[in-house]
Amino acid sequence: MVKEHLYLDSTIHWDGRIHDLLKQMTLEEKIAQLGSVQFSSLLENGRFSFEKVKILLKNGIGQITRIAGTRDIEIKPEEVAEIVNNIQNFLLKETRLKIPAIIHEECLSGLMGYNATIFPQAIGLASSWNPELIEEVSAIIRTQMRAIGVHQGLSPVLDVERDPRWGRTEETFGEDPYLVANLGTAYIRGLQGNSLKTGIIATPKHFVAHGFSEGGRNCAPVHVAPRELREVFLFPFEAAIKIAKAESLMNAYHEIDGVPCASSYELLTQILRKEWGFKGYVVSDYNAIEMLYTFHKTAVDEMEAALQALEAGIDIELPNTKCYGQPILQAVKKGILSEFLLNQSVARILRGKFLLGIFENPFVDKDKVSEVFDNSEQRAMSLKAARESIVLLKNNGVLPLSSDIDSICLIGPTSDSRRNLLGDYTYAAHLNKTQSVKVISPLEGIKSKVSKSTVIYQNIGCDLIGDTLEGQDKVMEIASKSSIIIAILGERSGVFSEDSTTGEGRDRTSLALTGVQKDLLEVLFRSGKPVVLVLVNGRPLSLEGIAERCSAIVEAWLPGEEGGNAIADVLFGDYNPSGKLPISFPYEVGQIPVYYSRKPSSFRTYLTRDARALFPFGHGLSYTNFEYSSLNIMPSDIAPAGTLEVSFKIKNIGERIGEEVVQLYLQDPVASLSRPIKELKGFKKIKLEPGEERTVIFKLSTDQLAFYDRYMRLIVEPGLFNIMIGSSSEDIRLQGTFKVIGEVRVVPVDRILFTEVKTR
Repeated sequence: MVKEHLYLDSTIHWDGRIHDLLKQMTLEEKIAQLGSVQFSSLLENGRFSFEKVKILLKNGIGQITRIAGTRDIEIKPEEVAEIVNNIQNFLLKETRLKIPAIIHEECLSGLMGYNATIFPQAIGLASSWNPELIEEVSAIIRTQMRAIGVHQGLSPVLDVERDPRWGRTEETFGEDPYLVANLGTAYIRGLQGNSLKTGIIATPKHFVAHGFSEGGRNCAPVHVAPRELREVFLFPFEAAIKIAKAESLMNAYHEIDGVPCASSYELLTQILRKEWGFKGYVVSDYNAIEMLYTFHKTAVDEMEAALQALEAGIDIELPNTKCYGQPILQAVKKGILSEFLLNQSVARILRGKFLLGIFENPFVDKDKVSEVFDNSEQRAMSLKAARESIVLLKNNGVLPLSSDIDSICLIGPTSDSRRNLLGDYTYAAHLNKTQSVKVISPLEGIKSKVSKSTVIYQNIGCDLIGDTLEGQDKVMEIASKSSIIIAILGERSGVFSEDSTTGEGRDRTSLALTGVQKDLLEVLFRSGKPVVLVLVNGRPLSLEGIAERCSAIVEAWLPGEEGGNAIADVLFGDYNPSGKLPISFPYEVGQIPVYYSRKPSSFRTYLTRDARALFPFGHGLSYTNFEYSSLNIMPSDIAPAGTLEVSFKIKNIGERIGEEVVQLYLQDPVASLSRPIKELKGFKKIKLEPGEERTVIFKLSTDQLAFYDRYMRLIVEPGLFNIMIGSSSEDIRLQGTFKVIGEVRVVPVDRILFTEVKTR
């Protein structure tokens, strides 16, 4: 092999290959690697155009944006694979240096593409409190993406959500940094796999604190102090980089203390690279670089925006090359930008391509694609995930229902809807297209459960949006002659779409049921029949005046393609609900913030309401009961650097098999700075037969007691700590204490982030 082609030799370490390739690249070829081309730009009259490819990819390209998820045409998986092969073939045969492209797609609750399996939305997956399940889900997503030639997924969302008025609440894993970090790392492990040569580069986002925006408005400024930023909002990303080894990252749109995240050297270089040792590449959120001059007004033009972003640490501009094209070229030629800085970003991008193995294997076999798209095993996993995502919020004994019940009034705008079961980053919701996979509606699911003699009176009752409740007499008639009422209400998810009430760009000033859904409930309550409220929604809703009048409340979130079956399984007891809330439900919107881990001073009462949640973080009921006992904390006194073992027993004392999420909370009651009233530091989902008892052992490091002191040192202080074991953040079953004895300890950078859990 001749010297100038050393970078094509797969036996050489990627570092040497990068060095060799950079020496051979022209300035234009380097800049091309910083950019992207949206697939729609490669279309002519709705068809893939080789002429456009020759123009736009002549110097190579960093990334191709969303072939499967394009808005313009419907492309089946086999066609995506063929298009990918054509693009890569052009790059390998028609460009000078033969550098393949990275193809990226969205994959929040499944690949956002035709015929891809649809899993529950992220907030639902979080309600499973099951990292192993989430890793299995994202492994399926990896399989489908790799089959069509995709290399990067723009997920997971690691925003810690603190204001549910924000429309993107549904995309998050909830309000707690420890839970978000655990579930996020599991998602990344499943997506990236054991090797990136067969895996998908994960892209945790939005870096950082996007879920804490002013007024719950998307992209609005975030008001957060440095200590809270590190302890809460940076923590999941730190875990994603240090533990899950995420190979990419996406910036957030907003600003913090006047500095847009897209131009924050402190975030994207100082913390991410110098403190955490991140080696991968940073991609811009779509149009985020351009927004430095169009939105944030910190740059006067595209060139200045490009310089701010590149110098801060953003390596690739998505979804199209704009600021990172000619403006970068002119900046280097004028001496405004050093080629050394340019080379840094190019090297990171090339490293990703070498790790993915796409220099050696850029093509896929389109004939094998159909085998891995929404097959029976994948649908079974979607059903499993949907079941585990459902939370039983209230039950006065009416659930589970008998399959031979006489009659059911099934009512509500989502009672026979398929579209309303889908989250905002699914193919149908995001692209406003007809969904290609089979989606099971609640009516279909319930019909499959009941006996032939059961009568189902189904009616939508009202729309999700609108101010008129029509047909009240008909509603009262079918409600009055039914044994029970199942009202399936909530929201419709989408992206900046007027017919949607939750999702990206769908921020709200209220958390009440939209339209006249509450009025519909008033009619149903007047019937005197028990009302089971099933919520299909993307965020906590305020249920003041509703919750106490319902016989049961089931939170189904946005459960995906098997949602109707999962809802029916829970209602009729074929699956014992095990979900727990990853986010607190307020009584009313004026209580926000209502997250559980606030400081003591945050719990002052209002004139007519206290500061606590209606349904707290970690809450979720079962059709069986669990008994906690025998708490043991060893040792009772511990040095500032050491480990603590917390054990207890849990027993299923009911008559049904069930799963319980045991939760460990820690409190530092007296510290040099005010600390949260409690913080989640461990959890485990445990399945128990009736009468079965298990011992749970949590092993904590003193690193997990640390906080940032007045001097922004991460320290462990001596003193008394409270341990709380519970079924939710409010339902504490066991309590104990231990002491840290000794001097203040400064915790090293390579600290232990998670608690070890085992059972016997």
